[in-house]
Formats: sequence, structure tokens, C-alpha cells
Amino acid sequence: MSATPEQTSQTTLSIATRRRSFVHLAPSLRARWGWLIILIVAGMANAGAGLVGPWAIGRLVDELPAGAGSDLVIESAIAVAIAGVIMALGTWIGAWALAHIAMPVVGDLRTQVVESALTLESQRVESTGTGDLVSRVADDSRKISEAAAQVLPLVVESLLIVIVSAAGLAAIDWRLGIVGLVALPMYWLTLRWYLPRSEPIYKEERAAFGRRAGRLLGGLTGARTLRAYRAESGELARIDSASGQARDLSIGVFSFLTRAFSRNNRAEAVVLSLLLIAGFALVYFGETTAGAVTTAALVFHRLFNPIGALVGLFDQIQSAGASLTRMVGVIDEAATSPRRSTDISIDRPALVLEDLWFTYDEDPEPSNHVLKGVSLRLEPGEVVAVVGTTGAGKSTLARIAAGLSAPTHGRAGLAMSTAASAREANQPKSLTKLPESVLRSHITMVAQEVHTFNGTLRENVALSVPDATDEQITAALDTVGADWVAELSRGLATGVGDGGARLTAVQEQSIALARLVLADPDFAILDEATAEAGSAGAHTLELSAKAALAGRGALVVAHRLSQAETADRVLVMDHGRIVEEGAHEGLVAAGGRYSQLWAAWSA
Repeated sequence: MSATPEQTSQTTLSIATRRRSFVHLAPSLRARWGWLIILIVAGMANAGAGLVGPWAIGRLVDELPAGAGSDLVIESAIAVAIAGVIMALGTWIGAWALAHIAMPVVGDLRTQVVESALTLESQRVESTGTGDLVSRVADDSRKISEAAAQVLPLVVESLLIVIVSAAGLAAIDWRLGIVGLVALPMYWLTLRWYLPRSEPIYKEERAAFGRRAGRLLGGLTGARTLRAYRAESGELARIDSASGQARDLSIGVFSFLTRAFSRNNRAEAVVLSLLLIAGFALVYFGETTAGAVTTAALVFHRLFNPIGALVGLFDQIQSAGASLTRMVGVIDEAATSPRRSTDISIDRPALVLEDLWFTYDEDPEPSNHVLKGVSLRLEPGEVVAVVGTTGAGKSTLARIAAGLSAPTHGRAGLAMSTAASAREANQPKSLTKLPESVLRSHITMVAQEVHTFNGTLRENVALSVPDATDEQITAALDTVGADWVAELSRGLATGVGDGGARLTAVQEQSIALARLVLADPDFAILDEATAEAGSAGAHTLELSAKAALAGRGALVVAHRLSQAETADRVLVMDHGRIVEEGAHEGLVAAGGRYSQLWAAWSA
């Protein structure tokens, strides 16, 4: 089977280049240019004040042996004290200015990523897996926030100290300054060795964290299914493997960083030795003083910590940079995704699925497909139930019918109903090419596991129609028989979700069905939507689902055959194919696969 254009080969969301990422941040930074000036001035004052200590010691070295009195010591002490105050103020003002620069920029970036993630088409998110997106919104966002709060202040301070101290070293004695320049090629060689190797390592590490997050998220959300099939050990092994890969990569990153430190320390030892040797020669020949050499050595020694910090923090800078490219990648992908025309009107369409083949693997062999040549036409108002054993392909069919996944081969779309002309009826509009808003106005899916958001009951039901009135929301809840709402102390204003009123599985599913009623689509896809209720609530939810489906077409993946009994048609699936199709009574009388399932169910 060959892949259709609808099938995407990308398994992760886009990643922006570093240049593109910083270009994206530029407008936010330019908007805070005043704070940038304050930051630079405060940093320069801080770095300059740091030179007072070495200068005072050098002066004492030269003048005390020549007979200077205690006044010199007092003056030097006062100068050092004043410098200390300036450094404290410079550090505080710099941190204050940096907070006004970094925190709003990071906050804006996080907001943009979340907004962009919510605008991505569901098919795209499903094709990449939720772990990749979750890790970008949560893990990468946290990494950049930590870098802005902890790493960036140290980097800015260290960089300014290096610049000012290098200028101070040259001012003490230009010949000693030239000797200090020997450090530049040595540090440059370290960075040249470090930079090209570090970016791929950190990107791979962030990707491994994303895979680990995806595995953990899948294991947690699918815990009930794993327990039902006693498959916990296999999933735990896969989680352990993903965690092990992330751990090994982190250890490799640390080892790599240690090697960079060793190169840095070698440069410091060599240049400091050269400074002392050159200084001794200059003093011996009367070209400079011992105090000047002492000051130069102390100034260069003062560079050890900031340069070490710059190299030492480079791993966090690189890691944060990799996170930035992943976050901006989400923003860019959402911004550059083709805007599909919303000028599409299909009055009471039919849902057409033609020759569907689908595989989760890259292997195109027919035997590896979950769906194998499935075709179905669902007319307006028609309810079709899908039954079959686990692994028959029912949920995959539901996902394609809902437009959440694109078929590997075949076509899934909306077409004019049989009441239209034959030409129009045979030209379905592909589900994966319809704008999300248009698609959801026609098709809504209710899955087995629903989510109740942290908020009020009103906000949860009105999720599909945010501007719905209280009367419309109440009517939707009444339609699905949610009598329990009347018992809530604050009615629709009652808080639910985390920290709110505790709801049963039946009540949460009632909210999901009320959302469906409020959205009022042409078709509803129910993927075992009553399975979580248990035996006690099954009958209640089946009545709720029947009421929610009134007047609309539906594809129902039936958890209980009582749902199939009331459907207009029943599809029996086995190993990715439809093996039987027809009305309930006819299939029971035929004595085939469905008849056997019904006999077992009835017993």
C-alpha cells in the first residue's frame, strides 16, 4: 500500500533554528530596551568595582616596602569598602533589571506556545504523540524559566566581568595584557571543540526527555487498560527503557562537560604561569613594578570564576537553547500551517469511509495494517454500532471517522447525502483537509476516558460552545438525564475537577454527553463511551447516550451489545476487516459471528 498525501511522515513537531528562535524573541527584547541599558550600566559598574581590590593590593605591594605609612592601608581599605558597596548595588540593580527583562519575555513565550499548541490541528498532534507536545509545553518551558531565573543572571554578570577585567589587565601593562591574550585562542579552541558537539547532544537529551514523558503519560492514562490485560510489566519495561535512555544521555552530557572543564583549567594554568614568568622578567629589567605584576595576576585570577561559570553554565545554556528551539518550533508550525478555507457548507452531509487501510508502523505490508479495506457510508440520523473482539480495529476506525487520524490508504470524508445529486454525493470532502472548526461542527467524538477540567460545571459543559447561556447548558444536561446537578449546592457554579466536587464516572460521562448535545454536530463518534460506568451505571449512561444521539448520525463502538441491539446497523469487525454487516435481528438469525457474541452476551 502506498501512503496518500494525507499521511504525514513527521513523528515530532517542528524545531526552529537557533537564529529563528532569537529573531522571535527580538521584538520582546526591543520593547524593554530601557531595562537593557540599566542592566548594562549596573553590570559595568559592578565589574569595574571588582578591579579595586587587585589595584589596592598591588599598590600596597609597591609602596609599603618604600616606607608608606598606615594612611595607605586605611585609604586602600576604604576604597575596597566603597567598591564592595558599589558591587552590591550593581548586583541588586542588575538582577532587578534582568527580572524585568527575562520574566515577562519567558511568560510571553510560554503563553504563545500554549496558545499555538491549542490551535494545532488534532490530526497533527495525534500523529506526533502527545508526549512531544506535553514535554515542550511543560518540560521545555520549565527549563527556560529556570535558565532565566538562575543561569542568565550569572552569565550576564560573568560576561561583563570578563570584558571589564580584560580591559583592566591591558591598562595595567600592555605587555602583560598581550601575555593574557594567549588565553583567547586556548578558550576559543575549547569552545570550538565544545559547541559543535554539544548542540546535538542536548537536542538528543531533550528528545529523550520527551519520549520518557510520552511513555509515562501513556502508562498513567492507560493504567486501567494495562491492569485489565495484566500488561503492566511490559509497559513498565518500556517506561524503564525510555527512562534509561534519558539517564544515559544525561550521564554522557555530564562526562562531556567535565572534559570541557579540563580544557578550561589547562588554559588558566598555562596563562597564569606565563604572566608570572613575564612579570618576573619585566621587574628584573626594571620595566614594571612588582605591584603591577601582582595586580595583573590577581585580575587574571579573578577571571577564573566568571570564565569557568561561562563554560560551566554553557551546558544549561545549550539545553535551554534546545528547549527554546522546540518551543518556537510549536509557535512557527501553528503560524505557518496552511489555513484551510472556512467557506465550506455541507447541508446534512453523509460520513463516507472508503477502502480504509491503516498502520501504526512504517512497514507497508498488508498484514501489519490495523484496518484492511474497510468501507462504510453513514447517512444523516443513522446509528451504526461496531462490535468485535479486542484488537479488531474498532477504535482505530472511530479515530479516522472523527478526523483524528488520517488513513494510510483510502478516503474519509463528508459528502452530500443520497438526497443530493449523484455527482455531488461521490465527491466527499476529506476530513483531514477540513478546517478544525468546520470539522467539529459536523463531527464530535466522545471517548471512553473523558476529562473534567478544573473549573465550574458551567465551564466544563460549555467547553464546545463557550458563549452558551445557562438555559442552553441546563437543557443539555436535562437531555442526558443529569438529575444529579440539582443536588449540587451551587448548581452550574459548582467547582469540579481537581480540588472541586468529586464526581462519579457516570457523572463525568454525563458532562461529556452534555457537551455533545450543546455542540449539536451532524455526527457523533462514541468510542466505548459508557464503558467506564461499570454495571451499576451502564443502563443510565446508555439512556443518556441514546438521548444525546437523537436526530444525529452516530458511529458507536459498542462496549455492550445492548447498544448494538438498538442501532440501525451493526458492523462486526475481526482483524481489521468487516466480516458481518446488517440489522441486529438479521445478524442474530444468520447464526454467524454476531449471533455467537449475542448468545454469549445474553447468557
